Amino acid sequence: MKPTRYSYADLKKMTDQFKEKLGHGGYGSVFKGKLPSEVTVAVKLLQNSGGNGEDFINEVGTIGRIHHVNVVRLLGFCVDRFRRALIYEFMPNESLEKFIFSADAKDPVLGWEKLQDIALGVAKGIEYLHQGCEQRILHFDIKPHNILLDHNFNPKISDFGLAKLCPKEQSIVSMKDARGTMGYIAPEVFSRNFGNVSYKSDVYSFGMLLLEMVGGRKNIDATVENTSEVYFPEWVYNKLNQGDGLRLRIEEDGDVEIAKKLTKVALWCIQSHPVDRPSMKSVVQMLEGSMDSLMMPPCPFASSGPQDTNVALPEETHGTKLTTIHEIE
Repeated sequence: MKPTRYSYADLKKMTDQFKEKLGHGGYGSVFKGKLPSEVTVAVKLLQNSGGNGEDFINEVGTIGRIHHVNVVRLLGFCVDRFRRALIYEFMPNESLEKFIFSADAKDPVLGWEKLQDIALGVAKGIEYLHQGCEQRILHFDIKPHNILLDHNFNPKISDFGLAKLCPKEQSIVSMKDARGTMGYIAPEVFSRNFGNVSYKSDVYSFGMLLLEMVGGRKNIDATVENTSEVYFPEWVYNKLNQGDGLRLRIEEDGDVEIAKKLTKVALWCIQSHPVDRPSMKSVVQMLEGSMDSLMMPPCPFASSGPQDTNVALPEETHGTKLTTIHEIE
C-alpha cells in the first residue's frame, strides 16, 4: 500500500509526454495521466526542486502513510536525478476554490446541504491528521485550493508540502518562520503574543475556509460597495450577534439554519487566541449537532488576550498547559 517509485521516463509515458495540463502554481505543474493499471492520476511535476528537497521528502513521507476517505491518496513519486514528482489519485471536480469563488455564485452548483457535507468531510480529515495517525500531522495550509473534490463532490485534503509531524502527546510546535497562505494563517504563527503554534493553527485556517464557503467570496474583498463588508468575518459576526439576517444566497428555509450553523462554527474556530478555539474533534461534533445546541461565540477580533468567557467549549479545558516540541528536520 506504500507509494510506488517511478522513473521520469515512466512519467512521460503515463502522461503521454505531459500532454494534458490540469493546473500550474508556484510548486510546478500538474498533468493528467494514467497508470499501467488504467487508473487515472494527477502527476504533480515539481519545479525549483534544487537543494535537499525537504518539502518533497516531507510530503512523500507524510501523505504516503495516510489512508482516509477525506485525504487525497498518494499513489507514487519520482526522484530521477534533479527531477521530482508526486502522483495522486485524480480528482475530476478539481478544487473547492473553483466552486465557491465562481463568477456564477448567484446560481451555485453546490447547495447548502452539500456545502455542509463538504465542511464536515474536511473537518473529519483534519481530525484524522491530528488524532488518527501514528504521529500528529499539522497541515499548515488549509485553504479552498487545497481541498479537492471527487466525482461525488466528496472533499479530500491535499498538498502536504508545509506539513509538520509531532508526537500526539505533545501539542505545540516551535517554528523558525511563518508558513502557510495569507488570509488563512493563524495570528500566533506571526506573533507569539497570541499564544503558541499548535494543532489549533489548523483549526483557525479551517474556520477561515468555512467562512469563505458561507460567503461565497474571499474573506477580504476590497471590491465590495459597502466598506463595512470588506472584511467578511467581522461583518458576518456583527450580523449574527445583532440577530440580523445574514443576507446570503439563501433559497430554502432549511438553508438559513445551515448557514447560521456553519458561520457559528467558523467563528469559534477563528478566535484570536488558540486556547479559545475548539479541537477538530469538537468541531466535528458541532457540525454534526443541531443549531440549537451551538452557543454564540465570543468576538474573535479582540486582541487584549484570551476571552474571559463562561461559554465552555465542548470537551475543552481553557487553561490546558501545552508542552513545546521542536521541529522535526
